[in-house]
Amino acid sequence: MSASNIKTYSRVVLTVENGVGQILLNRPEKRNALDRTMVEELYASIKECSEDESVRSIVISGAGTVFCAGADLAYLRELSSYSITENMEDSAALARTLQAIWESPKPVIARVHGHAIAGGCGLATVCDVVVAVEAAKFGYTEVGIGFIPAIVMAFLLRKSPQMLTRELLLSGRVVSGAEAYRRGLITTLVTNEEELDREIESLTTAFGKADPTAVRLTKEMMGAMDGMSLEAALDYASRMNAAARMTPGCQAGIQRFLEKAEAS
Repeated sequence: MSASNIKTYSRVVLTVENGVGQILLNRPEKRNALDRTMVEELYASIKECSEDESVRSIVISGAGTVFCAGADLAYLRELSSYSITENMEDSAALARTLQAIWESPKPVIARVHGHAIAGGCGLATVCDVVVAVEAAKFGYTEVGIGFIPAIVMAFLLRKSPQMLTRELLLSGRVVSGAEAYRRGLITTLVTNEEELDREIESLTTAFGKADPTAVRLTKEMMGAMDGMSLEAALDYASRMNAAARMTPGCQAGIQRFLEKAEAS
């Protein structure tokens, strides 16, 4: 791998190789806790991967034993002295980063090998796919310190039924990987990190084979159709269906399919 494929920030390491953008939260001594610097570096990394045509999927992981333990303690102390204007600006930075992950035209995978707590659980929530080990713990623990999981809630309520997540948001309870899986917070649950890496390799390989334009349009539609009436959704879907048929990727894919069918 050439040095140009690796970008090392102060808290995040971005590696691009074989069509995969690997974003590593790199504060193991702080359990990969979030602060403003990490939020900004994560945003920059996501934007770079999203705009890089060679990247077909993105994996977010954590260094050390924890995926992400939420907000950094020093950062929380700092926030307590902020004015309302400063707090609004800081909150907007986090919202911008989570939205960039949610709306990335590339599939985003959370590799959860350890605990994902508070903001760390929110970070996993906004990814398209969450692969986690059974030993990982998940929790929206903000209410325990008088805070609220406000920004992640905007995404969680679009992703999971309230029946499965309302109690977690209100209690701040931390749950096992198995329970998080039952509640729809995890896509795939595995027993160990070896299986974790095999599953992620399988996913990135599959995403790498998919047509990038089709993937981008599908993600765009999932966001746009949320909350639409059935009539509006079908009208939008019909227009997108027709437009997709005209893309070079679709036309080439149909041609390959027809040639294969004729040869069989």
